[in-house]
Amino acid sequence: MIIRLTLVMVFLAVVMGNAQTKINWMTIEEAYAKQKITPKKVLIDVYTDWCGWCKVMDRETFTNAEVIKYVNQNYYAVKLDAESKKDIKIGPKVYKYDANNRSNEAAIALLQGKMSYPSIVYLDESFSMIQPVPGYMKAKDFHQIITFFGGNYHKKEQFENYKTNIYSKLFSKKTI
Repeated sequence: MIIRLTLVMVFLAVVMGNAQTKINWMTIEEAYAKQKITPKKVLIDVYTDWCGWCKVMDRETFTNAEVIKYVNQNYYAVKLDAESKKDIKIGPKVYKYDANNRSNEAAIALLQGKMSYPSIVYLDESFSMIQPVPGYMKAKDFHQIITFFGGNYHKKEQFENYKTNIYSKLFSKKTI
């Protein structure tokens, strides 16, 4: 009986240890360095400390188990404070704080000057822009977008067609 109980406890510890409980956030510099070794798409959460909807996404969207799993498997996930006063170095380029815009030049470049928070910026495996997507998203809506870009459906399908005809078949049994 003790042996059986021990085996069950070991099994549960292994299963629980493999469950991902949060997104593996990193800096943009870390993602750029990892990208050079193992190419992967990049998802950048551009936020500010004062943004209420950013906090709601942190609390509700980025804690969804299916979102966590998909992001960690398919993306390097970056948190970027748009108002960071620290220099940000991506390759040879150094982005500085722009006092006139009250934002870091990296955030301005990634958001193409359209400063809206939260915004998620998607980059491909070469660190090139796919698309910035502004606004708060619930977990299901966010999951649709990360799988659209993550699965390269954006190269051959319109998002509405993907959402209606493909996503529903791929993830029909998932609870998001």
